[in-house]
Amino acid sequence: MRGVVAVAIAAASVGVAARSVAIAAAPEPDPVPRRWQLDVKVGPLRVTTVDAPRIGPRTYYYLTYRVTNNSGQDLLFAPSFELATDHGERRRSGRDVPAEVTRALLERLGNPLIQDQISILGMMLQGEENAKDGLVIWPANDLKADEVVIYGSGFSGESATLEMPDPTTGQPRQVVLRKTLMVRYKLPGDLRTDVPGQRELPPFENRWIMR
Repeated sequence: MRGVVAVAIAAASVGVAARSVAIAAAPEPDPVPRRWQLDVKVGPLRVTTVDAPRIGPRTYYYLTYRVTNNSGQDLLFAPSFELATDHGERRRSGRDVPAEVTRALLERLGNPLIQDQISILGMMLQGEENAKDGLVIWPANDLKADEVVIYGSGFSGESATLEMPDPTTGQPRQVVLRKTLMVRYKLPGDLRTDVPGQRELPPFENRWIMR
C-alpha cells in the first residue's frame, strides 16, 4: 500500500512540475511565419549629445531602421520600440524626447527620407520601392550599463496565448505574446560623451522572440 501511495505522490509531483513548466515556458516563434511579417533591418545603436534650445545638452540613444512590406498585402504600420538595460531601466521610444531633439537628429542624419516615429505611422504599401526608413530615440539615462536591448513590435501578425501565474493572486491567467524583434548591443564601459555621433555600437544579436 505504501508503495502505491509513494507512486501516486511521485506522479502528482511530476504533474505539478510539468504544469509549472507549461505555465512558465514561453513559446518560440514559428520557424516559418504563418502570419504576415514585414522585413526589418535595424542599424547600430548610436549615443550622442544634443544641445537643444531651452533644454541644454543631454545625451540620447538613437537608431535608424528600414522596413519593407513583402507580405503580399498592404498593411497598417504602427511600430513600437522599447529600450531595456541590464540595470533594470525600461523605456518606450520617444518618451521624454523633445521635438527639438528629434529635429536636430533628423538634420544630423541628412537623409530626407527618414521619418520620426509619428510620421512613419500609416499604411505600408508592398514592394522595395515603398520601403520606409525610421528613427527612434531615447534619453540615455543609464550610461554605465553593460548591455542595451531593443524590442521592436508591430512587424508581425503572429501571436500566442500563454498561461502564467498572476503576480497578485498566484492563479493562472492568460497572457497574449506577440512576435517581437529583439536586438542586443554591448556597451563598452562608461559612455559619457559630449561629441555628437562619437559612439556607434553594432548589434551582437538580432532575432525574433515572443514577448
